[in-house]
Amino acid sequence: MKPIAVREKLLERGLKVFTPLEFRRVFPGNKDQIQYFLEIQTKLGLFIRLKKGLYALKTDLLSDEEIANVLYKPSYLSFEYALAKYGIIPESPYHLTSATTNPTRIFDVESLMYSYYTIKQESYTGYYLDTTGNRKILIAEPEKALADYLYFVSIGQRFWNDRFDVSKLDKNKLVEYAKLFERDKIIELINKLPW
Repeated sequence: MKPIAVREKLLERGLKVFTPLEFRRVFPGNKDQIQYFLEIQTKLGLFIRLKKGLYALKTDLLSDEEIANVLYKPSYLSFEYALAKYGIIPESPYHLTSATTNPTRIFDVESLMYSYYTIKQESYTGYYLDTTGNRKILIAEPEKALADYLYFVSIGQRFWNDRFDVSKLDKNKLVEYAKLFERDKIIELINKLPW
């Protein structure tokens, strides 16, 4: 298989990110030979290994935010990353933070950290598909990102931030999202915000 032809065929099929099984569906062959090809082409720079069993075309790499969505599913961008993106906190996080219903995990891809924090299924809502800039990412609404963050403050896994800018947020919407976590402490924290 020639790398240029492999790239073209993967793009033709819309496979910028793929598993070895998906690769074998496009390029039928011996499982071991396919795995060897993936490993060699990763070393040579055609592919990047996002995690065990998940590869991406290095030449046509997704944005960091898109990688965050495909790296660990189900997930949506939230917490510090979304809060900074919306201007709710002034600090820019050094890694991408997401909410998931799976166990908490951290991945390092090309020296960038992707962190996934577990929330219960009942509170896994309040996100949307952002299609700006010719990409597709799942990200929390501003109020949900703050509710997610405050949940972790309420259980002692995040620190209270005195510099929240909540001037553009809908307090009622924030309270509704907070209620999904069934923790009175979150409502107390919401009432401490500079409304």
